[in-house]
This record gives sequence, C-alpha cells and structure tokens, in this order.
Amino acid sequence: MKELKIKTEDKVSEKLKSYPIHILPKVNHLRKLIIQKATELDSVDEIEETLKWGEPSYIAKKGSTIRIDWKAKAPEQYAMYFKCTSKLVETFRLVYGDTFRYEKNRAILFGLDDEIPERELKQCIGAALQYHHVKQEKNLGLEIE
Repeated sequence: MKELKIKTEDKVSEKLKSYPIHILPKVNHLRKLIIQKATELDSVDEIEETLKWGEPSYIAKKGSTIRIDWKAKAPEQYAMYFKCTSKLVETFRLVYGDTFRYEKNRAILFGLDDEIPERELKQCIGAALQYHHVKQEKNLGLEIE
C-alpha cells in the first residue's frame, strides 16, 4: 500500500472531540474509510483534512470535497456530504439505489444502528476523491450491479 500524505488542521481534532461519546466512533469510521480509499487510489497522493462549514472535510487535488458530520438537530443520524452541484449523489442513487438513504443531491445518511455497506461506500468515496478525473465517464466509472 502506498503512503498517503495527510495534511490535517488542528481544528479538525477539536471538532471530532466535540461529538457525543456514542457518535465519535461512527464519524471516525467514516473518516477511516475515506483515508483507506484515498490510500488505494493511484491518482491520490495527498489529502487535506480541514473544516468546511464547521464539518470535517476531505479534499484531494483532482477531487470533490467530502464532508462528514452529526448534527444535534437530527440526533438519530449522521452523514457523508458531497458537493450538491456535482453529479455524485444523483449517480450514487442511480448505481446503488436503495443501498443508501440520501438527502437530496447532497448526502448519504446513516442511522445510528445502520450497518454501513463499506464496499459500496468506498466506491462512492473513490468517485468523489477522483471526481475531476471521472466526471465524464458513464456513471462516474461506478459499476451497476
């Protein structure tokens, strides 16, 4: 496995520590999947971990920003957010159908007790991290099963 350079801003760890004790492992699991997928992609050498809109955010050079968060106003769920003007979520919906729950064209939602379909989610993450390489491909290069 190649070495991935991760540039993390201090304020990200402060944000992660601010989550309720039962939420932190869930958000950290999404973070781990993003970093794992970035490590697996030949086109991604570096990822920036920062805060955007107060949410932990992950950006690769030729990718589209991925954000993760839990919000007190919807305490029974947490989410992975994507740029709503991209084709990402609409393509995920086309390819994966009801494998995920979606919020419009901006997010994949997870209930606190959901088992995350990791293989499919990592494919979604890969499409986002390489978005400017794959946006012209049919279904962003994702396979319909």
